[in-house]
Amino acid sequence: MELSDLQTFAAVARCGGITRAAGELNTVQSNVTNRVRALEMEVGVPLFERHARGMTLTDAGRRLLPYAQRLSVLSREALSAARDDGVPKGPLAIGSMETTAAVRLPSLLTHFHHRFPDVQLTLQTGPTAILTEAVLDSSLDGAFVAGPINHADLITTQVFNEELVLLSARRWKTFAALRAGTPTSGPTILVFRTGCSYRQRLEQLMSEFGWPSAARLEFGTLDGIIGCVAAGMGVTLLPRAVVERSELSGAIRVHTLRSEQRRIDTLFIHRRTIHESCALRSFLSCLKNGKVHLAA
Repeated sequence: MELSDLQTFAAVARCGGITRAAGELNTVQSNVTNRVRALEMEVGVPLFERHARGMTLTDAGRRLLPYAQRLSVLSREALSAARDDGVPKGPLAIGSMETTAAVRLPSLLTHFHHRFPDVQLTLQTGPTAILTEAVLDSSLDGAFVAGPINHADLITTQVFNEELVLLSARRWKTFAALRAGTPTSGPTILVFRTGCSYRQRLEQLMSEFGWPSAARLEFGTLDGIIGCVAAGMGVTLLPRAVVERSELSGAIRVHTLRSEQRRIDTLFIHRRTIHESCALRSFLSCLKNGKVHLAA
């Protein structure tokens, strides 16, 4: 099997069609079609079901896909290892939860950038579930996520522990006032998109309040959530350090949770690989030497 055919096959599976895959791969549609057909002929069975809305994997395609993804990852790792001469340089893609990026990482990223200016550092924010998948498929070299994370292909380092608090507008003075509401009269919950560990904790808390179907509004930014909490739109669950550093802290009521509800570990995760790049090793060294703000 040609590696390029497997990579094209994986792109079509990911994109759900030839046109989108061609755009992602920066090639023409005919090239994508020909590579998929060549792979199907070599395997001897159809890998996709074609329909008006695009293409979906057959059973054979679903069995082949993990191997295609694994070989693509190994190919990228091999290229990186061959080019790695022990000097920290080149691209390094790091992921982080929005809250961690806002409060905990500025000192670390500044220190790392000044010490290793030849490393092309990029930071991508997102929820824990999406960041974890990105690390597993090597889209990211590592990420700061909420624990616990248990996966045989990941190495985890505990970085710090956050205290989660429930945030509301000032008019919601106590938990009792919040509990007095109903799924219709109580506050809306303001959350990041699905996959966020803080969102999961908040939904569990709302279930305890008797509001498992409380209205939800999804946000893409931390500032958007805090601003809407301060304006009285609803409640959210965030690390205490986030609201303490917010300019809107005076307009927000902080509700302390029970001890078993409020503690959550922030971990740095990266893949177990044959070769760990010099850039990533240098980043881990900065992290372990305390160049990140750890105050809880």
